[in-house]
Amino acid sequence: MAKASPAQGSARQPARRSGGAPGKPGKPAARINDLDAIRVKYDKTLFWFRRDLRHVDNAGLYRALKSGGQVYCVFVFDTEILDALSKPHDRRVEFILESLKPLRTALRQAGGELIMRHARARTEIPKLAQSLGVQAVFTNEDYEPVTNARDRQVRHDLDLLGIAFHAVKDQVIFARDEVLTQAGKPFSVFTPYKNAWLKKLGPFYLRPYPSADYLHKLARLEKQDELPALEDLGFAPTNFRELKIGTGMEGAADTLDVFLDHIDRYHDTRDYPAVRGVSYLSVHNRFGTVSIRKLAGLAHGRRSSGADTWLSELIWRDFHFQILHNFPHSAEFCFKPEYEGLQWRNNEAEFRAWCEARTGYPIIDAAMRQLNSSGYMHNRLRMIVASFLTKDLLVDWRWGERYFAARLNDYDLAANAGGWQWAASTGCDAQPYFRIFNPVTQSERFDPQGKFIRRYLPELARIPDKFLHAPWTLSPLEQQAAGCVIGREYPAPIVDHAGARERALDLFKTVREAA
Repeated sequence: MAKASPAQGSARQPARRSGGAPGKPGKPAARINDLDAIRVKYDKTLFWFRRDLRHVDNAGLYRALKSGGQVYCVFVFDTEILDALSKPHDRRVEFILESLKPLRTALRQAGGELIMRHARARTEIPKLAQSLGVQAVFTNEDYEPVTNARDRQVRHDLDLLGIAFHAVKDQVIFARDEVLTQAGKPFSVFTPYKNAWLKKLGPFYLRPYPSADYLHKLARLEKQDELPALEDLGFAPTNFRELKIGTGMEGAADTLDVFLDHIDRYHDTRDYPAVRGVSYLSVHNRFGTVSIRKLAGLAHGRRSSGADTWLSELIWRDFHFQILHNFPHSAEFCFKPEYEGLQWRNNEAEFRAWCEARTGYPIIDAAMRQLNSSGYMHNRLRMIVASFLTKDLLVDWRWGERYFAARLNDYDLAANAGGWQWAASTGCDAQPYFRIFNPVTQSERFDPQGKFIRRYLPELARIPDKFLHAPWTLSPLEQQAAGCVIGREYPAPIVDHAGARERALDLFKTVREAA
C-alpha cells in the first residue's frame, strides 16, 4: 500500500461532497463547477488550502470569496499524514513550507491571514470552523482514497455542527465521471479517453477563476500565525536548497517560462534525460502552485507538435485520476485481477541493489542515483527502471511504487500507481506483457553519448562511449585502462537481461493460460 504524500496523502474511496444551507446538516451539495452561479450566500466562510498553494486562479478560493461575506484561510500540516512518512528527511515538506511563504504574504498584503495548524486535519477543521463561527468550509477536491476518507469525516462532523462543506474541482480539467464512454461507463484505455477528452474540451473548461480579484473579502485577524520550522514538524533539512528547486507561484512561473522556450520541440526532446526537454512542472502540478487550466490552455492554444504531445501528458494525468476514482482497487491491487496470481520472485537482495543503484546496468543505476539524490527522475527513466524491476527482476510492482512514493518530490498516488502498473503490464491500459525494455538498447538510444550516465556515475567517466552502456563487455585490460574494473569500481550485472526476459515471458504466459 502506498505511503501517504506530505500534507495530503493517498486515498481509496471517493468522498461525497456535503453541505447545503446552514441549519440543514447532511444535505448533499452539488459539485460547484459553474463560474456564474452561487446559490447559497454566507456571512463567514473558511477556505482550506491543501494541494492548491496559490491565490491566483484557485477555483475553491474563488467560490469561497464569491459566497458573500468574510473568508478565513487555513493550511493544516496534517499529522495523520506527516507522521506516517518513512523518514525525517523529506524534500516535499520543505517545498510546501517554502511555497506557503509567498502565499501567506499575498494574503496578508490583501488584508487577510493564513491560519497555520499542525494537527489532525479531520478533527482540526471542524474545530476551527466552529471557533470562527463560519457557516461553510470550502476546499478543492482531492481524489485519493485516504484524503477522501478524511473529507467524509470532516463533512460528517461539519454537518453535525450545521456547517456546510463544499469541495470544488480544481486540480484537473475533467474529474471522476465527467468523461465517459457512449455507454456511460468509465474509460479504462487511454487513447479513446483522450479522444473523448479532447472532444469535450471547450473554452469554458479552460477559463481561469479570478480569485485574486476578490481578496479584499479576506477576513482580518489580529493574531498572525508564523510558519513552523522543519524541526517543529518532526523533519530535518535535506539538500533541497542546493537543488535550487523553484517554489511557490513564482517558481512555477519561472519554470513555465523556461519550458515555453522549447515546448514546440517537446515531442523530439522529451525522451532524452541529458537535455532539458521536459517541463519540470510536475512538482508544481502536484502541489498546485500553478493552475492546470493555465497549462492546458497554453498547450491547447499553441497548435504545435510539441505542445500537442505535452497536452497528451496532461490528459494522462486526468486519466489516472479518473481511474483511481472509478477503480480504487488499482491503488494497491492489480487492475487486471488475473495478475494477482503472478508469482513474483521478490528477491530482497536484488531489490536493495535496485534501490541503491547497484544493478550493474548504467542507465538503471544513474536513474536511481538521480532519484535518491534529488527526488526527481526523468519520465523515460521511470519507465526503464520500472520495467527492469518488474520484468528483469520479477519484483512486485508495489515494492517499486512504495519506494517511489517515499522519494519522489512530485509523488501522486494516481499517476505513480498507474505508471507502475503500466510498466508491470498489470494495469488498465492495453500494455502487452511481452513488452520488456532492454536497458542496454534503451540507454544507447536515449543517452547515446552517455552524458546523463557520466553525470551520475563518475566512476564510468573514462569508459569509451561504445562500451558505456554495457561496461562488462570490456576486456579486463580495457577495464584497467579505463580505471573501472567491473566488480570492483562498478558492479557486474545482477541479472542477464536476455535470460530474465524469457523468464518473465514464461511467468506471464503461465498466468494468462490459467486465467
